[in-house]
Order: sequence, then structure tokens, then C-alpha cells
Amino acid sequence: MTKPSMPENLKLVEHPLIQHKLTLMRRKEKSTAEFRALLLEIALLLGYEAMKHLPTELREIETPITKTMQPVLAGKKLCFVSILRAGDGLLGAMLDLVPSARVGHVGLYRDEKTLRPVEYLVKLPHDMAHREVVALDPMLATGNSAIAAIDRIKQAGARNISFVCLLAAPEGIENMSQAHPDVPIVTAAIDEGLNEHGFIVPGLGDAGDRLFGTK
Repeated sequence: MTKPSMPENLKLVEHPLIQHKLTLMRRKEKSTAEFRALLLEIALLLGYEAMKHLPTELREIETPITKTMQPVLAGKKLCFVSILRAGDGLLGAMLDLVPSARVGHVGLYRDEKTLRPVEYLVKLPHDMAHREVVALDPMLATGNSAIAAIDRIKQAGARNISFVCLLAAPEGIENMSQAHPDVPIVTAAIDEGLNEHGFIVPGLGDAGDRLFGTK
């Protein structure tokens, strides 16, 4: 299969620590606790990359030595939107980086026959139009769930949105970029493609099952 060309809004984070930890996560013998810990570590590194563009403004503070003008984050607080359930594996690390951020949830599950997302929950802050939103889901496979979630986020008024995932398939990247070309995609790896069941190959299995011990 010929892979589609990568869009300009795609950011592949190829830090050696991320690649090493991701290889450890892929191993099927990793325990739930080990998988969860590795995901947290990678999510922290992805979060730094995904938010490196955030604007700052100078404010006066006083150090033990003197008063000084120093940078702080500017504007409204961020909103992290976890695409349930696996998105919660990234959410904790993002909140460690930005504890004051608001949190939203979009609950979706995949119909195993059609591979289409089925929505069961949407809970978002009321002022999404005034916030920068980071949508979170470890896997971008077909892209159907991510597209549906971002549709709902946009319906809530958000216009400044990015998407952070651990693994992406070329098919998911292409579908997401066609549906939402204005949404940057930040990922740690681009795998070979999808199998007949819509799972990423070589992948790491079902991220939610491995994260929560339900495999």
C-alpha cells in the first residue's frame, strides 16, 4: 500500500526518549501498570511539543533579589478534551503541565462492524470559543472517532484546536486532514497502516484495554 503524503499540519515528534519508551509500550508482555506509566511519560513530552507555541505576556514579580518582568501564559486558560476512554491516559500528564486548564470529555465507542464511532457523552466547558483546545486520544487509526469528536468540539464554538495522539496510521492522518485541515496533529509515530479490523499495524493493541487492564 502506498502511503499518502504527509500534510503540513502534521508534527512527528521523533525525540529518542519518546521512541525508546514507545518501543517498550508496544511489547505485549508489558503490565497495565508499566503501560500506564510509560504513556504518562510520553504524554508529558508530547505535551511540551504540542504547546510550545502558546503565547506569553510579561508580568511583574519579585524574586528574593529584586522586582522583574517575566513571562507567563497569556489569554484564557487551555481546555484539554479527552476522547474517552483512552484519552484519559494522556489527560493526567497534560494537567500536570497546565494544572489550571479546563477539561472536557467526548465519549465515543467504535462499532466493530462498521468501524464508525457511536457517541454516548459530550461534556464541554461553556466558553470553548475563547479557549485553545487540545484534543487527546492515544490512537489515530481510521480517524473516524477523532473526526467525530472534533466535529462536536467545533459545534461547541471552539476554533483553535489541536489533536495529540501516541500513534497514527496514514489512513487516519489522511482522513483527519481532509475533514479538519485546520487542526494540527501531534504524534509520536506513524505506523504502517490498518489491518482488516481497523487496528493500527504494528501498533500496540487496544490502548484503552491495555491502559485500564480490560484486555
